[in-house]
Amino acid sequence: MTVRRLGPRPLGLHLAAATTAWMNSLAALPLSRSGWPGWRPEAPLAALGPELADAAAEPLQEAVAREIRRRLDLLLTGIERYRGHPYRRPPTDAPVVWNEDATRIHDYRPAGGLPLLVVPSLVNRGYVLDLTPGRSLLRFLADAGFRPLLVEWGDPGPRERQFTLSDYVAGRLERALARAVEMAGGPVPVIGYCMGGLFAVALAQRRPDRVRGLVLMATPWDFHAGQAARARALAAAFLPALPTIAAWGELPVDVIQAIFAGLDPLQVPQKFMRFAGMAEGSAGAEAFVALEDWLNDGVALAAPVAAECLVGWYGRNDPARGMWQLAGEPVRPERLSLPSLHLIPDRDRIVPPDSARALATAMPGADIMEPPLGHIGMVVSGRADRAVWRPLVEWLGRLP
Repeated sequence: MTVRRLGPRPLGLHLAAATTAWMNSLAALPLSRSGWPGWRPEAPLAALGPELADAAAEPLQEAVAREIRRRLDLLLTGIERYRGHPYRRPPTDAPVVWNEDATRIHDYRPAGGLPLLVVPSLVNRGYVLDLTPGRSLLRFLADAGFRPLLVEWGDPGPRERQFTLSDYVAGRLERALARAVEMAGGPVPVIGYCMGGLFAVALAQRRPDRVRGLVLMATPWDFHAGQAARARALAAAFLPALPTIAAWGELPVDVIQAIFAGLDPLQVPQKFMRFAGMAEGSAGAEAFVALEDWLNDGVALAAPVAAECLVGWYGRNDPARGMWQLAGEPVRPERLSLPSLHLIPDRDRIVPPDSARALATAMPGADIMEPPLGHIGMVVSGRADRAVWRPLVEWLGRLP
């Protein structure tokens, strides 16, 4: 029996965003014809084409309504095809070499090589770094002779629901690092992706004797860079909900997905409309489904961690202000003297490049690369190997 997918999550939000935006174009048509001073044509109306500019009001209204129906049909077709697509990701063949409750380390080259501790975000599964055989940063590193050790955080259980960021970094991640150091026989490079990069910085400050170098991929630091009002508004919106989140014990996956959707409310509808036009058996369709499955396979955040991130990071901008503390100590990247590589994708819409540059600027002697890719594209796109993976291998090969 084939289990149908539930995504894109949260489905109701994505459908509401699309229908609201498109129906608003129809409702606003009279303003577009009347010279209303504040009128700015919406993208759905503008996309109908310049040939409609001189049309009479009634035919134009019919054309807009027809375009709305066409888009809704494409969107629903794309969602239905995605939910019924035959692709399923096979179980990983990377053995587990350490575990503690829900957290595991997967070894991507048991035959040996220089171990690399790879730290992903808490809110997404780490297997985006091993998405498919042809789109796997971890297997690329393994083929280059390194031994990637991927931390998979897992779903928070009863114990993790009580965790703070200090518990994750100064506790669990330090113990994972100790295992990697034991396997290596000495200090190891640490690679942090997104939120995992903040963890990696704090880890290196706490245990500089065990970290040989840092690679920070799309890692935010200044949470107010270019979006201070939005970041504060996000934190303010969640303040009344914090007691409820605490009672739940976690920030649910669908709520986290809704936060990301707020960055670009029509991104998901637009990409499922494009997917509707792909041949089901094509490589492009399978790649789309593999990535969407990962995006919809999120991880809830422990309630104390959610409060620290939303209020401390987004609300107060603690990391950039030097106020973020772990286990009672402020995290200060300017105190780190180890080699660091900062991969800052210049088309990142999740972590603004200026936010990541603030971390690179703070760290002495940082190496910086800004590939022309997005936040996720830097690890899964067809251009990632040339723009990110190969330069990363070269940099790691130069570590003392």
